[in-house]
Amino acid sequence: MSRMVNCVKLNREAEGLERAPYPGELGKRIYENASKEAWQMWLQQQTMLMNEYRLSPIDPKNRKFLEEQMEKFFFGEGAETPEAFTPKP
Repeated sequence: MSRMVNCVKLNREAEGLERAPYPGELGKRIYENASKEAWQMWLQQQTMLMNEYRLSPIDPKNRKFLEEQMEKFFFGEGAETPEAFTPKP
């Protein structure tokens, strides 16, 4: 049976992650409070941020920015959307 969590992003009970998706305290909080579906939503958001801002995951400043956005996405007012971003129809 899969682990269920009360997902902070979806505001409902949903299937939880199998393990912490990120190291440290933030990864632990996401594991305990976010669903698999919400994590997939974050991965799409992260990809959009990386593409629009041309971020490199090996640059420490870029990683810090993405971590801050992850915190906002799950536990704050939501991650930002770049001004020039236009979603595909």
